[in-house]
Amino acid sequence: MSRALEILNEVSLEDLNTMAIAATARHFADIQHPDQLKQALRYAREHRLETLVLGSGSNLVFAGNFNGLVLHMTLRGRSWEQVEDGSAVLALAAGENWHDAVMYAARSGYRGIENLALIPGTAGAAPVQNIGAYGVELCDTLQNVTALDCESMEVVTLAAEDCQFAYRDSMFKRNPGRYVILEIRLRLSRHTPLKLDYQDLQDYLGEADAVELTPLDVAEAVMAVRRRKLPDPDVLPNVGSFFKNPVVSQSQFEGLKARFPDIVCYPLAEGVKLAAAWLIDQAGWKGFRNARVGVHNRQALVLINHSAGSGAEVLALAEEVRESVLGRFGVELEMEPGIVGTR
Repeated sequence: MSRALEILNEVSLEDLNTMAIAATARHFADIQHPDQLKQALRYAREHRLETLVLGSGSNLVFAGNFNGLVLHMTLRGRSWEQVEDGSAVLALAAGENWHDAVMYAARSGYRGIENLALIPGTAGAAPVQNIGAYGVELCDTLQNVTALDCESMEVVTLAAEDCQFAYRDSMFKRNPGRYVILEIRLRLSRHTPLKLDYQDLQDYLGEADAVELTPLDVAEAVMAVRRRKLPDPDVLPNVGSFFKNPVVSQSQFEGLKARFPDIVCYPLAEGVKLAAAWLIDQAGWKGFRNARVGVHNRQALVLINHSAGSGAEVLALAEEVRESVLGRFGVELEMEPGIVGTR
């Protein structure tokens, strides 16, 4: 059944981004049904408006006001499909809260996404960034994505292999504006081995018998570890990790290792992934604070907006951090959040 679309003007976005940056959308539409999405996109084309798909705003920084049409995705719904012996598919509408979905699956006894607990955002945003934590990425369990192809205006289903997932990357991120995600499906299992490789999890779980652990146990451990290190966006506005962990060649790593024997790294099949937090900390930024923005004192990857800073101030600090790390280590840091709005 078709749903009428309401377009609002001059809407504040401060409460719709976890960095709590004051910004305004020239036009704004709350999307609760795919029909409304199609109507909104047609409206944008007719009026030559840029569009911004917005979930919970947990992975973007507003550089200024957005002079187009914000599509606030609030589609709701979750259900179990293809329930078989020991496995099932969890279908999540784009507007579903991601952490709530993780806990729902864990309490149901299904494994696969418990390491992704407490990651802010919505289900529809999860594939864009290919969210990951503690040895698990979304692509490990994603079965398919249902999306609106904005070129054909047809709803399509894309298998995981079509999404071109990589570290914190996907086809959706590399082709902004082509697809709007409506629903995702995750293949979960009651028998998949739990991922407990990360030292922080092992330290928290102590002598617990891995065989006896449940996905809910692991989700709760992840939550405890994250809360020790990462600030709550409702208390200290932030977007989580502001920079990606950089990947360097083996030869570059060996040069860095000779100069910095304690450098934190994670070997890969091709190259070496460095811990961006360690680089930023060693460059002297951990705990830095100016009048309105700063770097968290327990996790150097997190920039915080402690006193109603602007997007321009957040981005200026990020650039200072990047230049400092480049100058000290010769390593380029790439920002994780998207930058939107007029600077």
